Amino acid sequence: MRTLLIASVLLVATACSRASATRPGSAVEQPSVQAPLPIEWSSPLHREHPLTGRIWDVKAARFVDANTLRRSLAQARFVVLGERHDQPDHHQLQAWLIQALTEGGRKPALAFEMLDVGQQAAVDAALAQAPRDTEALALAVNWAGSGWPDWALYRPVFAAGLEAGLPIVAANLPRAQVRDLVMRGPEALAPELRQRLSLDTPLPEPVEQAMRQEQDEAHCGHLPQEMLGPMVQAQRARDAHLADRLSSADTGQGGVLITGNGHARTDRGVPAQLAARAPGQDVRSVGLLEVDPKLPEPADYAASFGAQSLPFDYVWFTPAVPMEDPCAALLKRPKK
Repeated sequence: MRTLLIASVLLVATACSRASATRPGSAVEQPSVQAPLPIEWSSPLHREHPLTGRIWDVKAARFVDANTLRRSLAQARFVVLGERHDQPDHHQLQAWLIQALTEGGRKPALAFEMLDVGQQAAVDAALAQAPRDTEALALAVNWAGSGWPDWALYRPVFAAGLEAGLPIVAANLPRAQVRDLVMRGPEALAPELRQRLSLDTPLPEPVEQAMRQEQDEAHCGHLPQEMLGPMVQAQRARDAHLADRLSSADTGQGGVLITGNGHARTDRGVPAQLAARAPGQDVRSVGLLEVDPKLPEPADYAASFGAQSLPFDYVWFTPAVPMEDPCAALLKRPKK
């Protein structure tokens, strides 16, 4: 069981989070939406939810339209775009935002959690040979064998980046290093890397406990208690490494990161790591969250992140896709 759980975490980062919000009917005027937004949703569930398609400005506590979001993100040095990995509408919105951010000729680095640094050479070679060929890129990085959701879901995001001629950055830690970190601790990493990722610096106790609880819940209570700390270390390492790669890829045009909502949170995810590494640089995060019929207000979704308020600068709400209970199979087995 322990091996199975660790393998599943290393295969796909536990960065996907759900949340949703509602459109308060007549209390707030429905904002205009700018074309060419992908308003023909692919996701079948809760399209009529009052929050579906709406954008919530967390700090201002108000709804904004897509033009306002686009202008805000255009002012930022770094933009972090969250997602549920297997959500087609999230990738369509990411692609639209990339197109919007590059309309004036800006060429930010486009970094992906789904690619690790060991694949950068393959990415560079594929782009040198066929700069706009998304299929060639998928073959070069063996996407089909990566364990990430189907390439068709991510194709619009990569296509938007290639069409704009953006540098494509493989941003994640290699799985072998994450596995070593989980199994052997920070000492498994080279001292320079360990220091750069700040793994020798203890987390504040409340943050450590919150992250341990998240890992426990993400693994349905079946992760051995002694593994919670190492899994928190792995999450910290990925956040820091994603931030490092995005920051180092910035050639004066800024950067955009495609990642799971868990890594996109502003309180302790990649935006926080970027802020620590580049003080004064403007970092803005967008959480892409599915609506939930039981949750009618934006504030209702903070609890799913274990926070008092939504840990993003903006939240864009979408309909939902069916999802099997990830704990169902595990709960049928005896807990060890």
